[in-house]
Amino acid sequence: MMSWLLLSLASLLSCAGQLCQKQATRPATPGHRGRHVGLWLGLALAALGAGMALWLLVLQRLPVGVAYPMLSLNFVWVTLAARFVWRERVTARHAVGVLLIIIGIVLLGSSL
Repeated sequence: MMSWLLLSLASLLSCAGQLCQKQATRPATPGHRGRHVGLWLGLALAALGAGMALWLLVLQRLPVGVAYPMLSLNFVWVTLAARFVWRERVTARHAVGVLLIIIGIVLLGSSL
């Protein structure tokens, strides 16, 4: 159970790092661009670093053939964040792809 929690947290931290990178590219208020970029990239590095540290713990506990496909959850988290944070459009084809990823993760997870 702890391995799955660590895996989920590693995935969420990796996703958070990617989202912080995206936010660093967004417009800042005039005169604050450098601080804006620095803040978001610093948060990205912290989240990605913590995610990588947790990922190493996951690899000690789960076979890589099981753990690595579970990182596909990142596509799900990023898609949801893009839709709800930045109001990006999610096409039907993209939504079907996300659904297939979720089905794959359920199938892999239930085979253990």
